Amino acid sequence: MVILFLLILVVLILAFFLFRIDKYLKKKLTKKFFYKPENKELELNPDVNTLNWDLHKLRLDKFRRSQYKGLTFFVSSENKIYYLSEEGDKVYC
Repeated sequence: MVILFLLILVVLILAFFLFRIDKYLKKKLTKKFFYKPENKELELNPDVNTLNWDLHKLRLDKFRRSQYKGLTFFVSSENKIYYLSEEGDKVYC
């Protein structure tokens, strides 16, 4: 009886520590990184081409448009991201 009690106690302690480690790792993996451009013009002008994904997302949030890898992307009223094709059609991402 005592051995069973000790075994259950050890399992509960191990489960507690494993849960804490898992929670710590998840928090560490979901840490957000924010892009800080050296040049303010890149951040303040959504019409300047960029290759940086974080800057592109920042400008989409701020201006609802951004030029990324030569294409100008827009955010619709439904918060969907799209760009205009050569024919002028909206292509949603």
